[in-house]
Amino acid sequence: MPRHAAALLLACCAALPPGVLAADTQRPEVGVAAAALQERVVAWRRDIHQHPELSNRETRTAAKVADHLRGLGLQPRTGIAHHGVTAVLRGGRPGPRLALRADMDALPVTEETGLPFASTATDTYRGQRTGVMHACGHDAHTAILMGVAEALVGMREQLAGEVLFVFQPAEEGAPEGEQGGARLMLEEGVFADFRPDAVFGLHVFSTLNADTIGVRAGPTMAASDRFGIRVIGRQTHGSRPWGGVDPIIAAAQIVNQSQAIVSRQMDISAQPVVLSFGAINGGIRYNIIPDAVELVGTIRTFDEDMRADVFRRLGAVAEHVAAANGATVEARIPAEEGNPVTFNNEALTARMRPSLEAAAGTGKVVDMPLVMGAEDFSLYAREVPGLFFFVGATPVGVDAATAPSNHSPKFDVDESALDLGLRAMLQATLDYLDGDAGS
Repeated sequence: MPRHAAALLLACCAALPPGVLAADTQRPEVGVAAAALQERVVAWRRDIHQHPELSNRETRTAAKVADHLRGLGLQPRTGIAHHGVTAVLRGGRPGPRLALRADMDALPVTEETGLPFASTATDTYRGQRTGVMHACGHDAHTAILMGVAEALVGMREQLAGEVLFVFQPAEEGAPEGEQGGARLMLEEGVFADFRPDAVFGLHVFSTLNADTIGVRAGPTMAASDRFGIRVIGRQTHGSRPWGGVDPIIAAAQIVNQSQAIVSRQMDISAQPVVLSFGAINGGIRYNIIPDAVELVGTIRTFDEDMRADVFRRLGAVAEHVAAANGATVEARIPAEEGNPVTFNNEALTARMRPSLEAAAGTGKVVDMPLVMGAEDFSLYAREVPGLFFFVGATPVGVDAATAPSNHSPKFDVDESALDLGLRAMLQATLDYLDGDAGS
């Protein structure tokens, strides 16, 4: 932060006794910090965007974050859950403990944005060479939290309580056969020595315009489970299919029949359910019917009983449809322990909503519908009260309903969202630590 901006920020902080502002008023120190950091946050985001790294491979990103935290005078802990980075900031006044989390990993997506800082990185995923892209906005999340850390360090003497910065790898899910993400962060003690009273996180989101924040109390994002189904037939020449068992036909019928689980067997008037196939792999040559076909996909639910019921029904469909075709299946439903529902603590959400409104402005905080996307932030929010909110990523004036969605090769973040995300997280943090949010 430039010296003159830091001096002005400290002057603002010193002039304001704790709790002097109503929670629906943006703190002047928030505006000063955001203005001073804006160009740097944008530059960080562009650099991270241009050098994306897949889950459990975030070596460069983690090093950049750790170097930044060291430069602020903090003592980062590195190597948690492979590439996670944390640091604790202790304020000059007593107060609560708060954790702030950002995710760092990218996706196996080939970028098509045409940005001057677009990714040209490639890597191997599930045995296939692919482009790598920050198609979900984790570059923005990391840059925003780097900025929040710098702003809070500049306010250290006036700061109440303590803040744990959590830069997390592998939110998108560890590669098959590996562990990672929030689950491994917790197993490796991210909250062991610093047990927060609450945890905050944010996500840039294409379905909102960049001047808008979305938030919802209670269940917010779906539980997410991966599944894998291996359909086993018997290889034969394509000219004589009767000489073997065709797993491609069986796999196609499993995909089709499983759609009736949601459309005809689940009470989606009670809670939404999604069952989607994401990849079908089998065969290598046009005139050979292969031995096996692999199906992988995801299940999204908000109710534990419905979640278990979908597992059971999908397994039954796979087994019986395969048998009807003379094939067999090896089903992993689910493939591993998934993410639970992301749940925003109702009292905490009500308390912090005025802080979000102070950052975004009147009428710019909207109630989010249920989101079928999932987040392993949910695991932190099972440990302590959590607040997870959304910052619009689509430019103002563009129909957010038709904008390229998160995970699209054309997904982009309007850079004004970086400023709003920084101000919202900083305002909410200061209000929470001072204990006057929502008062």
